[in-house]
Amino acid sequence: MMMAEPDRFAALRGKLTRDAPLAPHTSWRAGGHADRLYVPADRDDLAAFLRTLPATEPVLALGLGSNTLVRDGGVRGTVILMHDPGAMLAVQDGLIYADAGVASPKLARFAAMHGCAEAEFLAGVPGTVGGALAMNAGCYGGETWAYVARVQVLLRDGTFTIRTPADYRIGYRSVTERDGSPPRGFFTAAWFRFPPGDSAAARARIKELLARRIASQPLQQPNAGSVFRNPPGDHAARLIEACGLKGCAIGGAQVSVRHANFIVNAQRKATAADIEALIAHVRETVRGRTGVDLEPEVRIVGERAGALP
Repeated sequence: MMMAEPDRFAALRGKLTRDAPLAPHTSWRAGGHADRLYVPADRDDLAAFLRTLPATEPVLALGLGSNTLVRDGGVRGTVILMHDPGAMLAVQDGLIYADAGVASPKLARFAAMHGCAEAEFLAGVPGTVGGALAMNAGCYGGETWAYVARVQVLLRDGTFTIRTPADYRIGYRSVTERDGSPPRGFFTAAWFRFPPGDSAAARARIKELLARRIASQPLQQPNAGSVFRNPPGDHAARLIEACGLKGCAIGGAQVSVRHANFIVNAQRKATAADIEALIAHVRETVRGRTGVDLEPEVRIVGERAGALP
């Protein structure tokens, strides 16, 4: 880093940390450091921050870290922490507006309180609205983009644009540009169109789904949610359990004995390498015994330990 670099960030209102540990910002509680971690004060501050960075600077957005494995060698470039407990929710022209930093369960409750139906599934998505948009998150029969009217996107040059679902290719746990390339920019907000419903019924449904989640998932142990996508016509958890992999461990990482499609860091001693090796072992075993190649749902980012020059 050049000695003059701090001058580039002097006018910003967010918090910049160098050599920042990322494990506290991921739900697996594992992984290395980021060269720089920026927590923006708001969207305008984030836009201003992006404009200070060289066009070649790698930038990674991280919400609640519930679908991400950061390798032990850390992340080169800059990580932007998007989760914002004070992020905005509102009703606008019959649509539900949500900043990307809103936790998905909070959006579910807000929609229920305002007489919307079918948003309840978001209570089971352990991440932010931005993360849900980036991967078309879903559970309990619902998917995020089925209800998106439009999104606000912050481009890498620090400018904002509005886009609609027609601008993307949207699939199961997948969102790309129409040509199949990764989405350009960062999702910073969305407007959702949920059908009208009964508020009391929606709140009861949320309570029911949360109870089911508590009963079936290892929520008391660090995990990243579902590790593998469900293959067509089947469930990843069923295949993993059928292969006798429940409880299988590598280092401090273990296939949950409660839900086979979860890998837990039960003792908080797992390295990212342990987790990645267990993901690979589960995938290889299931493929060898059933012929089904499970596709990871989690995003793996960064460098392996020892990869730095």
